[in-house]
Amino acid sequence: MILTIDVGNSRIKAAVFEGNSIIANDVFFNNELVKSIQKILNDHPKITQIVVASVGNSQKQTFLDFEKKAKVTFITHENLFPFSNKYETPATLGVDRMVLAAGAVLSFPKQNRLVIDAGTCITYDFVDQQNNYLGGAIAPGLRLRYEALHNYTAKLPLLPLASSDNFIGASTDKAIHSGVVNGCVYEIDGFIDAYKSQYSNFIIILTGGDADFLAKRLKNTIFANSNFLLESLNHLYQYTIKND
Repeated sequence: MILTIDVGNSRIKAAVFEGNSIIANDVFFNNELVKSIQKILNDHPKITQIVVASVGNSQKQTFLDFEKKAKVTFITHENLFPFSNKYETPATLGVDRMVLAAGAVLSFPKQNRLVIDAGTCITYDFVDQQNNYLGGAIAPGLRLRYEALHNYTAKLPLLPLASSDNFIGASTDKAIHSGVVNGCVYEIDGFIDAYKSQYSNFIIILTGGDADFLAKRLKNTIFANSNFLLESLNHLYQYTIKND
């Protein structure tokens, strides 16, 4: 069994794999890391590998402490990836984005792929059908947009994420929801349309914490999978083993 862990900006996601099937998954905050991982390892004693993708390095030693129970592998820029990296600044490309691109290549061969990760930030990563990673875009996510409106204005309230029933906001709260939610949806659909105008044989993968919320609001046909990064970690680890 393999435990894959995605350490994001605000939350940590984990999944236990047997082959390519998820048999358990969890989401928790950074301060719950040790307790949560210990519980997963206790509940699934057959786990032999822990595969970690992290946006930072601050918790590396914490993960290494689990090596008494399972081997820990960190995905870094030095790993073998199933694509040619054409990014102009490859050293600055986030490992999480590289894992998503790898998952797209391994899960959807011989296609143009756009992976949209809707979390704290919304990232767009494009890999063409020749397996060239070309880049993408980074934009603020839904919660960052709410927080920015509150933090950088004098009177706008900080609102929780909510549906916008009408693009015309009839109150301040409704106007904020319309601007944040509809603005984000129009942005994503606009990016997808721009890619589709240049590329055929195309698949769009939507993942991240807000994937389910956004998926039903987009006009474009997408493949929505909130666990795609965790699945991509599993696929990438298997790919590395086979090609080592």
